[in-house]
Amino acid sequence: MRSLGKFGNFGGIFVPETLMPALEELEAAFLKLKNDKKFNAELDELLKKYAGRPTPLTFCKNLSKKLGCKIYLKREDLLHTGAHKINNALGQALLARHIGKKRLIAETGAGQHGVAVATAGAKLGFQSDIYMGTKDIERQKLNVLRMKLLGANVIPVESGSKTLKDAINEALRDWTANVKSTHYLLGSVLGPHPYPTMIKFFQSIIGKEAKKQVLEAEGKLPDCIVACVGGGSNAIGIFNEFIEDKKVRLVGVEAGGSGIKSGNHASRFSDKKLGRVGIIHGTKTYVLQDHYGQIHNTSSVAAGLDYCAVGPEHSLLRQLKRVEYTYATDKEAVEAFKLLSKEEGIIPALESAHAVAYVMKKAITIKKDDVIIINLSGRGDKDLDQIEGIIK
Repeated sequence: MRSLGKFGNFGGIFVPETLMPALEELEAAFLKLKNDKKFNAELDELLKKYAGRPTPLTFCKNLSKKLGCKIYLKREDLLHTGAHKINNALGQALLARHIGKKRLIAETGAGQHGVAVATAGAKLGFQSDIYMGTKDIERQKLNVLRMKLLGANVIPVESGSKTLKDAINEALRDWTANVKSTHYLLGSVLGPHPYPTMIKFFQSIIGKEAKKQVLEAEGKLPDCIVACVGGGSNAIGIFNEFIEDKKVRLVGVEAGGSGIKSGNHASRFSDKKLGRVGIIHGTKTYVLQDHYGQIHNTSSVAAGLDYCAVGPEHSLLRQLKRVEYTYATDKEAVEAFKLLSKEEGIIPALESAHAVAYVMKKAITIKKDDVIIINLSGRGDKDLDQIEGIIK
């Protein structure tokens, strides 16, 4: 490999030898095609005329008045399939086609990545098999139906906690057995190199658009950008363009579940007892684990944040103190879900509602003229069945 894919002490490649040729092939193709005019023109065409880019930066007049600052939403929820996941799915599927793969496999928690992969597979002519924990299948029935309608095979995972971690385990086993014909279309800035770097490349369009749009709207950079963090691709996607702009605060919001002290959460950074550096799913990063090193079960109302590890670049950004990481509880996320819906007529994904919840909590400390961008990574249609009983 020409690069170890390291982010300081994090990242790297920790996989069986059988997968090394596939990773080397993938890295070589990515390094070649990321600067290829024809490849980028084809991807740009798909993003603009199929996915719906650029997405708008929406000023929230009502919410801004209520909370006392200038709030903008980067509207990834308006993309085809309803979330930022389509950016990466189309990019990787195009890459897989260039390599000559015939089949896509993927993991999904909230179902948005699975839908995006199924969509890219249908558009570009792939067989698509999606692994999904049975707990997530139950709480994301609409997305399961969408994947099946798009021609994908949804494979239930009964092992472990029956959530995203276990879906990734099964997808990796599949890839190991079928590496010659199959591309594993990983959904977040996780996994072995080159996945974190490659997925950041495909998601960085979010931040590029946001910077241009906020300068046009406000004539200055934002004071703060907030994004939810599960694996962390939507956050890296918008943060990346602003990393060198030191005056712009960057805030990542993890899933606080029932609260940090309860142990029922998915907050890798905020839980000082359970959140420690470890190796999982091919990468070195912060992982929720007990004192024996066993993976700690996670809990979140948002299936897409219900994961035991975080992308390795996030671990470095935290270490460098460039990004602040905090959490919102299930209760706070649901309140934010309701507030944004009622004040602005925009129903956010429960994942994105965690970022909204942070701004609600901190509003009293934010200056009136401060400009805040919230990355609205997905829309909340998928969560309505789940949340129906909560909001009555």
